[in-house]
Amino acid sequence: MAFDFDTVHHQQETDSIRWDRFDRKKVLPLSVADMDFKSPPCVIEALSLRVQQGIYGYTHSPSQMPAMIAGYLLEQYAWQVDPDWIVILPSVTSGLYTAVEQLTRHDENVLIPKPAYQHLRLACMRANRQFQEISLELKDRRWVLPNHQLSTLVNKKTRLALLTNPQNPGSTVLTRSELKEFGDFCVEHNMWICSDEIHAGLVLADDKKHIPLASISKEISEKTLTLMSLNKTFNFSGTGLAWAVAENPDLRQAIQVGLHQTITAPSLFAYTATVAAIEDGEPWRQALIAYLRTNRDLIYSKINNIEELSIGNMEGSYLAWIDCTQLNHPNPYQLFLDAGLATSPGSQFGKDQFVRLNFATQQSRLIQALRIIEMACLR
Repeated sequence: MAFDFDTVHHQQETDSIRWDRFDRKKVLPLSVADMDFKSPPCVIEALSLRVQQGIYGYTHSPSQMPAMIAGYLLEQYAWQVDPDWIVILPSVTSGLYTAVEQLTRHDENVLIPKPAYQHLRLACMRANRQFQEISLELKDRRWVLPNHQLSTLVNKKTRLALLTNPQNPGSTVLTRSELKEFGDFCVEHNMWICSDEIHAGLVLADDKKHIPLASISKEISEKTLTLMSLNKTFNFSGTGLAWAVAENPDLRQAIQVGLHQTITAPSLFAYTATVAAIEDGEPWRQALIAYLRTNRDLIYSKINNIEELSIGNMEGSYLAWIDCTQLNHPNPYQLFLDAGLATSPGSQFGKDQFVRLNFATQQSRLIQALRIIEMACLR
């Protein structure tokens, strides 16, 4: 079955956070990490049927959902998970905040990567926890953990490590050996791990595959809380559903604090969308990956020909992490915005001289964005 990723959708009256922030006649917004494509036909059909039922009362998670998720994890990642290890959550982000609050005390520290998805840092700040940043290193065009330096960053108070894999914003897909070294280090230092793996279904590199950190060994699994969702992969972030996987019952108990009380449950439409994606979404996902690879290659060809810019390998996700250091401009984000392109500022992730570009968009729009970048660099 052929899927259409080229048709431009103008998204009027959708209340899009990304598209409503700027004047659409003046600025092309490729910032916030959702896609400009319609969700898979199977999801649209399932939601349409659910709407037609006409009854939208209080809804619990389908009884078969943990088993469905466990089956999906086995099929996609060869990860054997007991359905009882799974806790349904409204979002990965809420899980991050709960993990920091519940897995550390006020006098304990958290280890987080830099650059990093901003909510890793914000979760620590919200909980009033001290955190130590792991500055990622660019090796062979990949942003990787400096595992040889980790021992210098921890102390007796370091209790929790946060991780994103595939990495956001750098898009690295960590290898088994890289994950094992990091996981073993955390086990050795008696640290919990919260692994944000929301981009697991978006691996673009032909020679890479997503490996859940907790699947490496039982020792690592006992220390790891894994957060996952299909919201990003199948583009229904506005419905909101995620899950946590934790072999350790203490971790499962911690992630449920406040759930269904101060933390709301997923919406009834979120259950419907997720079930549809699990059951019938794989052909669409494979077509999406092929389209995103073409977009990625367009970015490589353009950025590599702009002397002042550079970019590492884009192994996973649909986010390009562009190094603008050689531009010698105080604010690359503002430079591109003034030229008509909204990216995500590198400062949001802890690196002022970078920008993050969302390339989950139609190729015509991406070509327009790359022309804007090229012209801005020539000024």
